[in-house]
Amino acid sequence: MPAATPTPVPTTPKAMLPGDLLLHSWRGGTVVPRRLPLDTYHRQLAGELISLFRSAHSSSQGSLDRLLAEAEGESPDYRLRRGLVHLLKSLCTFETVSPIEPPKLRSRLFALAAGSIPSPAQTARHLEQLAGAIGAELDRPVAAPVLQQSLYADLPQNQILTAFEEPTPEALLHRYNLAQVQGVFYRATHIQLNVHRNDPGEYKYLFRFLKLFGLMTYIEGDPDCGFTLTIDGPTSLFQVHAQYGLALAKLLPALLHVSRWNLVAHLKSRDTYTREIRTASFHLDSGCGLVSHYPPGKPFDSMIEQSFAEQWRTLKTEWQLEREVHLLPIPGSVMIPDFRLIHPDGRSVILEIVGYWRPEYLKKKFSQVRRVDCPELLLAISERLNLEKAGVKLEDLPARVVWYKDKLSARAVLKALG
Repeated sequence: MPAATPTPVPTTPKAMLPGDLLLHSWRGGTVVPRRLPLDTYHRQLAGELISLFRSAHSSSQGSLDRLLAEAEGESPDYRLRRGLVHLLKSLCTFETVSPIEPPKLRSRLFALAAGSIPSPAQTARHLEQLAGAIGAELDRPVAAPVLQQSLYADLPQNQILTAFEEPTPEALLHRYNLAQVQGVFYRATHIQLNVHRNDPGEYKYLFRFLKLFGLMTYIEGDPDCGFTLTIDGPTSLFQVHAQYGLALAKLLPALLHVSRWNLVAHLKSRDTYTREIRTASFHLDSGCGLVSHYPPGKPFDSMIEQSFAEQWRTLKTEWQLEREVHLLPIPGSVMIPDFRLIHPDGRSVILEIVGYWRPEYLKKKFSQVRRVDCPELLLAISERLNLEKAGVKLEDLPARVVWYKDKLSARAVLKALG
């Protein structure tokens, strides 16, 4: 059976709120993120902001920002408005619109002007001269005013809004509430997650996101009784790691696709006024009412996997590539193989792709390989990995190995199958 079609997963930090737009209150030893009701006032506010973005299509980001500033005015709820605007901008595509790349355009114009005394008349003359030359190169007319506007078209405020994935007001409010809760995890020391007995496919969906985001996790349990996961937070590292905190926050929308679960996050933060370190906890469960914007499909963990699956579909072979693979139990964890290859004669091979990861992840990965009981395991390992630096030795590895550079060759894997 062919591998499943990859599902795009939002992973940009812009889809979440920065720290200065998080609205959290501390009640004793518990953190409470602000969540907006889907009432008339907030629906109307969301709708007005969406309408502003819609009207700004084909305008510059600077023009949009001026419209938003006018709409905000002296509103006491400015942080709420700016939070909604931040999320709406994550749904926008801003592009540089210019006949040629602005740095090259500036370079050519400055070269023309280098031998003359600066004046408005000279500038106009040079723009006309350059417009003619560029028009001839592009085989279409280019106006001098267009060149003048394009000189600094690559600056963020001058980039043009070319696409807007317009949400409904309700979807925007749901995204805001989710982002406020995601922000809690930026300061987590660790999270304990109990995933109760669920459909096996939901386990695999969740575990694949753990793997996709490179989260360090200790796992106990089994599919029949459920799992307890202890996930390291960014403040459990030697220093606060912003990217790891974002990766942890991005797990929450995937967790919302699991039917039954509960978690407690242990947090550490510095008090704004006293500068003292304070600790707190945050509790959440599957009845939280948050809405995920992730699609419920099975994402590929990397472009390498996607490329490999696409290559395999073009091969003439009896070996079938399957995406759905059973979890392989390991003490303290589970291993989630990338693919399984099945032959009509009954042979079966598990394929695990090891790409670019941090040294601590590589240590964990090869430790799993040594402990898993799977004689049919085939490893595809990137030649770009610094295994020596990670302290990984391949001697006596209980698996066959296929090496690759930028892309994993489907033909190389087929050859290794024998």
